[in-house]
Amino acid sequence: MPIAEPSKRLQQIPPYMFQELERRIAEKKAAGIDVISLGIGDPDQPTYPYIVAAMQKAVEDPATHQYPSNRGREDFRESFAGFYARRFGVEIDPANEVIPAIGAKECIYNLCNAFLDPGDVALASDPGYPVYTGGPLLHGATAELLPLLPEKGFAPDLAAISPEAAAKAKLIFINYPNNPTGAVVPEGFFEEVVAYAREHEILVVHDNAYSETTYDGYVAPSFLATPGAKEVGVEVFSLSKGYNMTGWRVAAILGNPDAIQSYWRLKTNVDSGLFEALQIAGAAALQGPPEPLTEMNATYARRRDLVVSALAAIGVDVTAPKGTIYIWAPVPAGHTSTSFAETVLEEAAVVVSPGSMYGPSGEGFFRISLTAPDERIEEAVERMRAHLA
Repeated sequence: MPIAEPSKRLQQIPPYMFQELERRIAEKKAAGIDVISLGIGDPDQPTYPYIVAAMQKAVEDPATHQYPSNRGREDFRESFAGFYARRFGVEIDPANEVIPAIGAKECIYNLCNAFLDPGDVALASDPGYPVYTGGPLLHGATAELLPLLPEKGFAPDLAAISPEAAAKAKLIFINYPNNPTGAVVPEGFFEEVVAYAREHEILVVHDNAYSETTYDGYVAPSFLATPGAKEVGVEVFSLSKGYNMTGWRVAAILGNPDAIQSYWRLKTNVDSGLFEALQIAGAAALQGPPEPLTEMNATYARRRDLVVSALAAIGVDVTAPKGTIYIWAPVPAGHTSTSFAETVLEEAAVVVSPGSMYGPSGEGFFRISLTAPDERIEEAVERMRAHLA
């Protein structure tokens, strides 16, 4: 029996890129091939025990079993305000400047829903998280790509944005430490963004997914610590990567109270909020001891150094990143992003992400995720060395 055609908006966007990676991995495994996937950034270590214990206790409490409020529990909002004060030196009003999000992906998508009309423009980092471009398209808007180039420290050139795009822009998506490049924010860039947003009346959305995953003594700042940032922007803080909570879907949006009010107004018509037991666990995460994070970052730093060394052995020149769980490296001579990823998969049974999956400016690069056990990463790089050296 025929059914309705998908919307033209949905047909504009390709299938989610990691869906194809997962399909290829499953195909190889079904053929009996031992595939090592370094393509998807999903931490291999369990959620920290103190967070799990808080969740277990919370889920046993019948008081958490009813509909939550989209506004969020008071202790959840206060835990984020306290964390931002301690960690970033940012003052957050827990009553008006923070509410829960069901993961950063949901939050970014629904900000598009809340602020973009057909014909509007969202300025989106390229390469970047696919929701920065897919979200606007699904709301009849356009994503104007902002190339992230190595010579500019993987920061967009705001002066290169056309006056036409700036006039139609309602949102700008930025993300540091940056996925997929691993770059940290260049000095003075956040200040440039604040000035640009103020001039053009654009809402800044800083996707702060990796601030707690850093190395070599680097401490990532919050965009909201920039003078004037709360006047023009919001920050999405996710617990997924730093706290090994990808499957939990716990995040928050913080910053400009008017923008957060609009997001909340939309949310009350879209979903029923974040499960209260998850909010309690999220609050516990932010109030917990620092040692698990420190140990996890030491693990990633060790893996990072292993991969960088192995890539150097096969002639791939890459700078060790100071943040994120990724290595962003140029493809060897004679390859495109896709051909290199295909070669590695077919010859070494190792999955890496072609840079072009993240946008046109990702062409010429590939991304390796550090979220596999040490021994599997060691085996993966040995396979790559054997087949590509």
